Amino acid sequence: MKSISLTGKKWILKNFDNNYSNYIKENYYLDEITSKLLAIRKIHKNEIKLFINPSIKNMLPNPNILKDMDKAVIKTYETILKKSKIAIFGDYDVDGASSTAILGNYFKLINYKYDIYIPDRKKEGYGPNIETFKKFIKNKVKLIFTVDCGTVSYDPIKFAHSNETDVIVLDHHQSDLTLPKAYSIVNPNRFDDNSNLNYLCAAGVTFLFLVALNKKLRENNWFVENNINEPNLLNFLDLVSIGTVCDVVPLIGLNRALVKQGLEIIRLRKNLGLKTLIDICDIQTTPTTYHLGYVLGPRINAGGRVGKCSHGANLLLNINSSEVYKIATDLNLYNTERKSLEKKLLDEIINDVPIKKENPVIILNGRNWHEGIIGIVASRIKDIYNKPTIIITTDGKNGKGSARSIVGFDIGSVILAAVQKKILIKGGGHKMAGGFSIKISNLKLFEEFVFSKFKSAKNFKSFEKNLYIDSQISPSALNIDFFKKINLLSPFGSGNPEPKFIIEDMKVVKSFVVGENHVKSILEGKDGSNLKSIAFNVINNEIGQYLLSKNNKTINLAGKLSLNEWRGEKNVEFIIDDISVNKTIKNTVPSSIG
Repeated sequence: MKSISLTGKKWILKNFDNNYSNYIKENYYLDEITSKLLAIRKIHKNEIKLFINPSIKNMLPNPNILKDMDKAVIKTYETILKKSKIAIFGDYDVDGASSTAILGNYFKLINYKYDIYIPDRKKEGYGPNIETFKKFIKNKVKLIFTVDCGTVSYDPIKFAHSNETDVIVLDHHQSDLTLPKAYSIVNPNRFDDNSNLNYLCAAGVTFLFLVALNKKLRENNWFVENNINEPNLLNFLDLVSIGTVCDVVPLIGLNRALVKQGLEIIRLRKNLGLKTLIDICDIQTTPTTYHLGYVLGPRINAGGRVGKCSHGANLLLNINSSEVYKIATDLNLYNTERKSLEKKLLDEIINDVPIKKENPVIILNGRNWHEGIIGIVASRIKDIYNKPTIIITTDGKNGKGSARSIVGFDIGSVILAAVQKKILIKGGGHKMAGGFSIKISNLKLFEEFVFSKFKSAKNFKSFEKNLYIDSQISPSALNIDFFKKINLLSPFGSGNPEPKFIIEDMKVVKSFVVGENHVKSILEGKDGSNLKSIAFNVINNEIGQYLLSKNNKTINLAGKLSLNEWRGEKNVEFIIDDISVNKTIKNTVPSSIG
């Protein structure tokens, strides 16, 4: 009998080499499921040990393999010797806030004064601006760091250069073939960088810069001569990890080590801002990448979305407990406000704005849409239609846009190409996201340009909504031991998604609403075993309606495992991503991808 997915997705079992899975099992003394998951991910046999146990010690490269790193370090060292003023210009998102805090906290530990500035998203937009650089220069700043921005900031950097102020760019956004006149641009995504570290976010780049700077100061006896304890850079990995996870860069290579170790530092609660935010969010379990990406990150981001752009960086920099508590409380409230604004705009677009579903890229524009949340709404629309989505808010003669893409369509390079063609005023980004400003008169031209770029995309795969499954399991597999086996492959995120499983032939015993939009359920298998599950944000869709309908049909579940810790007790839950109705799924789950 044919099975029907409630979300209309095609369930596809991932292909893998069974011989390789057996090889891993026999040679690395791993269990069957872990070996299978490693084979599915095609982890090379020489990389298996580091994949399972990624360590900074074994994976940290020489920072100088990044283009311009040596120049950046020497200039900073000379500036420190001269005791000249330093300023940090950061972006307003989580990666920018964490990068700013990493750099600022380092200078604080070595007793070196610095200024920071985070631009206002609405008034100033993304990246450095001449007015702020004027203020830095007036304040006798001689070295400006731009973090998570600056790679395409030609005019402000040219202005600083003409006023004898050096700029060091620590960034990861894609570059043009022409670079600004900065003293140094450390960016693994600049066109002439050969480091193969292009998966790093700005926080990762900033960390490598401090590794190199710390070494320079140590080798020149600066710490000893100035009676200063050398900072332990590993203590900054909490900030590196949250920037890495929230910027949705791939959790591969060095990023795996940065995030895994960073989660350990977060558990130790060393950063007062993160510790306070964790308490306010009532996170009682050991923090995971889920908490970073979906609980803490959105709150750090929230200030920038509602007009309090420096709150995120200040939370991570401040060491005054009462001030930190006030900032964290504000950010929690701003996040609630952000959710309300997001829901309002999303409802308006879905209900009132014509969406041309037949177009390869969904491009929408509206007057005075809140520019702080158009990126999130673009992501929601992208998820609904499984298509790259661009949302533009207009005001007067100009508009500001935010884009979110899908695998195979590099939206950052498209935006840069449109800037080069003078279709956009300015813009930038990376493969999966970007932002820009545009003249309203160029909206149609921009749409045609994006469509043409899409047609020529080489790596694009179909729009078909597929749900890729790692394995089928029984409900009795939901136990602590099985979870620990799966968790050997963590941290999970972009580039290393959580394994997804199918559990067949379940009946809903009881379902109830938790929070505003989630549904918890108890299900029973045909062998009599019980399973606890949760489905997030499903109240208004088919999954939530089915679970709450008291239907007695047998269903099949697709989803992932979660460890629920409460008052010292640990239980494994199943997070439902999709449901299929009917007794069997054998005709709807192909044995391989394609």
